[in-house]
Amino acid sequence: MTDQPYTTADLLAEAARQHKAATEDPDFSGISEQMEGHNIPSRGDFQWDQLDEDDFDKAQRAIDDLIGKAADISRWAVGLGEDGLEPGDGHVDIGWSNGPLQARLHIAFTTDVPHDERAQLLADISDAIAGTVPVR
Repeated sequence: MTDQPYTTADLLAEAARQHKAATEDPDFSGISEQMEGHNIPSRGDFQWDQLDEDDFDKAQRAIDDLIGKAADISRWAVGLGEDGLEPGDGHVDIGWSNGPLQARLHIAFTTDVPHDERAQLLADISDAIAGTVPVR
């Protein structure tokens, strides 16, 4: 037995549990506080709190709904951080074109992998599996 009364796995499990708990029941007013002063990505320098009251309220409710539907990937998020990885922007969808999405592959990278190499890896993965299963 070590001098430490817990393992690295114990720390990861507790961090994942707390990460999940932090997102399970967000404070509705806290969502609007987080929106204030932040740009709407598609609108350049235009900020959320510059919307009229009705549009801001609709956006806040939509964000609350999206947070409520978010998949619990807390263990993955904590593990990526422990490994010094960051999620890439792209993904590969797998499934029949006329049917439901069956799988989505997300890739994480070390911070020194250039964006063009990240994109190329996703394209290569998509090409490699396209002959086996349908890729969207």
